[in-house]
Amino acid sequence: MTMSVGWYLRRLSRMGPREIGGRAGDALRRRHWRSARPRVPNVSGARFTAVLPAGAVASVSPDAAKRLVAEADRLMAGHAEYFGVVRDDLADPDWWYDPKTGRRAPWGYAFGVPYRDEDVVGDVKQIWELSRHQYLTVLAAAYAVTGDERYAERVAGHLRSWWAANAPLHGVHWTSGIELGIRLLSWVWIRRLLDGWPGAAGLFEDNPVALHQIWHHQRWLAAFPSRGSSANNHAVAEAAGQFAASCAFGWFPASARLRDDALRSLERHLRGNTFLSGLNRELATEYHGLVLELGLAALAEADLAGVPVPPSVRPVLLRMTDALAAVVDDRLRPPRQGDADDGHGLVVDGAGTDRWASLLATGEAVFGRLPWWPEVTAADVRTPLLAALVRPYPGATAAPVARPAKRPAHFADAGLTVLRGPDGIWCRCDGGPHGFLSIAAHAHADALSVEVRHDGVDVLADPGTYCYHGQPVWRRYFRSTLGHNTLELDGADQSVSGGPFLWTRHARSRVLAADTSGAPDGGTSRWCAEHDGYPRSVHRRQVELTAGRRELKVVDEVLGRGGAVRLAFHLGPAIAAVLTENRAELSWTRDGEERSAALDLPGQLRWQAHRGETDPPLGWYSPGFGRREPATTLVGTGFADGAQGFTTVLRFRG
Repeated sequence: MTMSVGWYLRRLSRMGPREIGGRAGDALRRRHWRSARPRVPNVSGARFTAVLPAGAVASVSPDAAKRLVAEADRLMAGHAEYFGVVRDDLADPDWWYDPKTGRRAPWGYAFGVPYRDEDVVGDVKQIWELSRHQYLTVLAAAYAVTGDERYAERVAGHLRSWWAANAPLHGVHWTSGIELGIRLLSWVWIRRLLDGWPGAAGLFEDNPVALHQIWHHQRWLAAFPSRGSSANNHAVAEAAGQFAASCAFGWFPASARLRDDALRSLERHLRGNTFLSGLNRELATEYHGLVLELGLAALAEADLAGVPVPPSVRPVLLRMTDALAAVVDDRLRPPRQGDADDGHGLVVDGAGTDRWASLLATGEAVFGRLPWWPEVTAADVRTPLLAALVRPYPGATAAPVARPAKRPAHFADAGLTVLRGPDGIWCRCDGGPHGFLSIAAHAHADALSVEVRHDGVDVLADPGTYCYHGQPVWRRYFRSTLGHNTLELDGADQSVSGGPFLWTRHARSRVLAADTSGAPDGGTSRWCAEHDGYPRSVHRRQVELTAGRRELKVVDEVLGRGGAVRLAFHLGPAIAAVLTENRAELSWTRDGEERSAALDLPGQLRWQAHRGETDPPLGWYSPGFGRREPATTLVGTGFADGAQGFTTVLRFRG
């Protein structure tokens, strides 16, 4: 996907003068660096002291260690799967090869590589993911747990191979700051986890090639930070990686300055990326997880190094953790909202480890759990290792901010409301801002959408993300209004897209009512919101969950001039549906038990079921980045004239 002149003009229109000036300076610096030959500082007598405390590895549970070793053995055999593509070449990987398209990224000066163009580079996320070196942190953790030097030797071989193939400022792995930041964080943990291995010092601090790479990564991050409208999760990753490296690899004359600058940047961007309620401002749940992982990892480095963090850092991470505990369903699944690309900040666990349970377990170890938190019973590797480094609060009551006395259900600043009913009925209502910053890069056109689950099963599902680059038709569909459980007017999205990570006009939503008090006693909880995304019209939606009847009612109104309507309800992939006129009978199985529900749809509309259609796309669910599977979507078409609302009722049985 190449960017047109029109895209650059639209992108420029979303920047302020300060950002434009900063980017102009970046462009000049890139031109200068093409021919400049920087002097790498001499380093002698470097020692790695950022080691795990005694007993940290021994505290890893046997179950977590077993999953870790199983994953490490799979990696040792060369097997992995990234974004739906199975790889069997990891014993000796080609760092520039994309197994999805079969293409190899071109060599050359990094800032001249057209990494967005799949026809030239391949799928850049497939290429980048392996070079985050998070599979190497898994192998290093397996060494730490088992003492088996095969894992350490494989890590060393792959690092030396990568360093040899990716000279500083050359090739696709030097084009994006988030990749450099996460890679630095991985190297810090690799060195830490390999500390008992006799070859660890020779791989890192006594290795001029490693020192050269670490210094150039840090120099790059200091020179080209994500700016202005791009200062989202990327900025957090860049600062966290820079800070971790300058603490753990503080061997260079500039290390103290880089550490202090990175910490200031980290503090600013953690606050900037987070609502006061604790939810992530991108309103993309997976990025909430990524930012929280990065923040906790950076906090661990600070506490281990004895570096005082600004007073806002711990409260932000605490609020993020409490917010996550508040919004998950009964199976610890958070909302599927906005973009999701399976990105992680720090990986030391095997396959099958629940990311969200792991984050809550770490939050419990570091901040203390509150009485209303959901129970977390699964064990992981990362929690005891991070908890061994982070200075914990002595208890929940000693936290530096007031924590919720009961489980929050309405997050006013984020416009997110969770309605809960009996037997795991969970409904997420969206009345919040259209993403973060002027481009809202990871937002979807999903204003007033709902997401409904029963005991963790997607019934009315958010279809997900599927892809970023290279497949514009699918990118448009998965972030479109029709691709969500909401109402489309006159065939247009509520917000106007200017490119795959750019929105040029944002629908403005506001929540009119949010009463979540009815569910606990079998009563009715209510939510109502509206948005102005359609010219001369307002879409208003009211949702009522009556716990005693196990019934969810959705009423949609179009106020103003009206127009042609398409009302979509996307069913989860486990849901079978039989549509007869305006009633759909839904059925599914959970833990061997048959479940069912009836969905009564507005009779004023003509209803049709769609499944797995490609021209145009409709009826799909993306369980993870790069993966999609057919699922049933019910679409009602008709006309809205403002005279009456469209009422949908979902009734759970038994």
